Amino acid sequence: MSTVTNITTDSKGRKSAVEPCLEPCPIERGMRVLGGKWKGSILWHLKDGPVRFNDLVRQLGGASKKMVSQRLQEMEESGLVKREVVSDRPIAVAYEITEFGQTALGFLEELKNWSEANNI
Repeated sequence: MSTVTNITTDSKGRKSAVEPCLEPCPIERGMRVLGGKWKGSILWHLKDGPVRFNDLVRQLGGASKKMVSQRLQEMEESGLVKREVVSDRPIAVAYEITEFGQTALGFLEELKNWSEANNI
């Protein structure tokens, strides 16, 4: 079975072959799990151990509680973090990075270094 290759021409008349992506590429699949505002920062703040929800919101600075809650729920569903109820009255919840979530810390460190090196 062969893939159909499309030939495109840019504004300068250069032709190039474009092979259609029939399924999400690895970058797209990774971005589906880690993409989205705050996810990388949340993982970074959890790298040293469990953090209570309100402390995490404070550490993130500009994120609303609703936004952090939504991102944590998405991250929990994808297996990046786990949630633990610390106490019932008053309710206190802490989040911890999972073993799977820790696998992302290496390239988050590289992203941090790249951002610092390029004054981004």
